[in-house]
Amino acid sequence: MPMRLDGSCKCGAVRFSVDSHAPYPYQLCYCSICRKTAGGGGFAINLHADARTLKTEGEAAIGVFRAELADDDGQLHRSTGERNFCTRCGSALWLFDPTWPELVHPFASAVDSDLPVPPARTHLMLGSKASWVEPVIGPEDLAFDEYPEQSIEDWHRSHGLWID
Repeated sequence: MPMRLDGSCKCGAVRFSVDSHAPYPYQLCYCSICRKTAGGGGFAINLHADARTLKTEGEAAIGVFRAELADDDGQLHRSTGERNFCTRCGSALWLFDPTWPELVHPFASAVDSDLPVPPARTHLMLGSKASWVEPVIGPEDLAFDEYPEQSIEDWHRSHGLWID
């Protein structure tokens, strides 16, 4: 049975719940988008959940941000990723990308449920980290300048942490 994640924004205008087979907050993303829209220590942590189970309260206070990205030629295009946030207090809530409609990625910072502690962490997008950030990379942690090939689901399965 998946783990139910309950979450909210800081001001309480938005509440949500979603079921997750992969609730361990192990990925720390240092990209400029995560850092600037949902960061804390220079990174953000998003989780993996079943989009079909997302239930929300306070829809009128939910805004969506789609970042502009530059390709290798410097051409700007809008990301397909939809970063949902509270328009009243600015709290980052979850990321949804219609490219993968079955998934939603709640930000661990918005989850009120007790999350399990991961046995190791994966630091990704280190090539984009801010100059002031000094990542604390443990002996069992993995580090990547960009994205790892292993998905959130694959990481959970390979560690025996996938919840059926």
